[in-house]
Amino acid sequence: MSDGRLPVRRRWLRWVIGLFVTILLVAIGWVTVRGIGAVSDLQRVAASSTALKTAIGSGDLERAATLSERIAHDAASARDLTSDPVWHAFGFVPWLGPNFSAVSQVAEIADAVAADALTPVLTAASDLDLSSLGLSNGAIDLTPFAEIAPPLADASATLSSAQERAAAIDADATLPPLADAVRQMRSAVTEAATVVGSLHGASVLLPTMLGAQEPRNYVVAMQNNAEVRSSGGIIGALALLHAENGRITLSTQASTRDFPALDTALPLSDATTALFEDRPGRYLQNITNIPDFTEAAPLLATRWQDKFGTAVDGVIAVDAVMASHLLAATGPLTLGPFTADEDTVVGQLLSEIYAAVPDPAAQDAVFAQAATALFGAALSTAEPRALVSALAASAEEGRIRIWSAHDEEEKLLAASSLGGALPVDGPSGTSVGVLFNDTTGGKMDYYMEADITTAIGTCEGRPTTQVRVTWTNDAPADAATSLPPYVTASGWYGVPAGSVRTLVAVYGPEGATPSHIDRDGAEESVQTTLLGTRSVVQHDVLLAPGESTTITVEYQGQGAGARLTEVVHTPLVGTPEISRKELRCAS
Repeated sequence: MSDGRLPVRRRWLRWVIGLFVTILLVAIGWVTVRGIGAVSDLQRVAASSTALKTAIGSGDLERAATLSERIAHDAASARDLTSDPVWHAFGFVPWLGPNFSAVSQVAEIADAVAADALTPVLTAASDLDLSSLGLSNGAIDLTPFAEIAPPLADASATLSSAQERAAAIDADATLPPLADAVRQMRSAVTEAATVVGSLHGASVLLPTMLGAQEPRNYVVAMQNNAEVRSSGGIIGALALLHAENGRITLSTQASTRDFPALDTALPLSDATTALFEDRPGRYLQNITNIPDFTEAAPLLATRWQDKFGTAVDGVIAVDAVMASHLLAATGPLTLGPFTADEDTVVGQLLSEIYAAVPDPAAQDAVFAQAATALFGAALSTAEPRALVSALAASAEEGRIRIWSAHDEEEKLLAASSLGGALPVDGPSGTSVGVLFNDTTGGKMDYYMEADITTAIGTCEGRPTTQVRVTWTNDAPADAATSLPPYVTASGWYGVPAGSVRTLVAVYGPEGATPSHIDRDGAEESVQTTLLGTRSVVQHDVLLAPGESTTITVEYQGQGAGARLTEVVHTPLVGTPEISRKELRCAS
């Protein structure tokens, strides 16, 4: 039967289907053309962003401004190309839809960041010459900070919003290349939000904290990562910094030998007592066992005030690995028997010193001399831009923690990455944590290595977050005889020389509870408590040289199974290997 003899209804149906096919082909062609243009724009944004990071790092703000304009133009173009009704309609197509939505969301985020964060920050930066900040001779000109605070506040708010929007993109529902791009964009936005947030906090806090209104005193606690504690390491040396009108001086130095154990412990939280008994409240060097710096720092301030009678306005904790970042800015320095540079200083201060300087009191003297030399060089010979970069790198690794005794300042600090408070879960994702605390009594953690793996999914029909920690003793096989007794502790605290005993604590998302716990596939006795609303599981681990153990904890309930889960961990000598893998339920 010819088309002309088809019933009217069938001819009408074929015409309608043909029309829809034509519209669909036109629409596909439309979104394809626009999609290619948008992807090209976003690729140019990525390339320009890489170049921009290099330009800013080298201080070439003129080139940075040019690149910023280019990024803003390409990001706006990508947003325009992916914001029309046809493009949005394809976001509802099964399977393919999430890819269209993701490209559109990435373009919107890039446009907002470029227009409302990047451009204002670079405009402010062009008016602030770091070389004129007056870091020479220990003084900082505080006036420029008031000028850059407002644009940094706006940029910080934009980036925080972008971070939440980026976290909401369902990367797992997109094609692999796009999923990788989304995750890369998330990482970049998170890094930018952290850095700009810290800069904004600094612009608000620095003038008052550096004595613009009245003189300030800060206790600096230097941590030794070779004997690991929750926030980095055992406290080995302390100093008092005096700040007045932007000028910083090192006024007093002390060692833990100046602070004998207390007969009555200072008050501790229930969680701290459950994990570490009363030791942080009695022994100053163990205060950094406490994972929440907002609890630990006031104890340090109290111990210093009780010993020296000086009112303390704040506490700053740094670790030995930070010295490598500072030496990248200052250049080589003589530290006791060593000539140290950024590549050698960690090994020298955390390992070689114990053979070169066997006497513990002499070691304390070297550490004090190193602190003085680093401080003096940082405030006199370091190029300001390089010094800022060194401090930023240290902060990003969690190697600087700051607490203020002044409430308004502490509110800002506690909410920043510098405050050392426990992480707070929110719309942008959840956090899990791993804490390491040495009970060997030596300096063996120089040889320890950690691998941390997270997996997100469903176990027994319930959303699940799995945290797996592998802890390895990489000390030489003959450590018991080849390493100094001060390093191995020589069995003084019941641990065989060469072996390492560690309290390894894993905490989950806020509100989640452990559904499975094992060590190397077997159950064993563990310590459990709550850090706020986070369930903590702590194992007591003893490893001989060459030995390794793996702890697995699965969490279910509120907060578990979140796609974006960040790992917070004790800063170690070496950076732990952190990865995310497919969930294989252990239970």
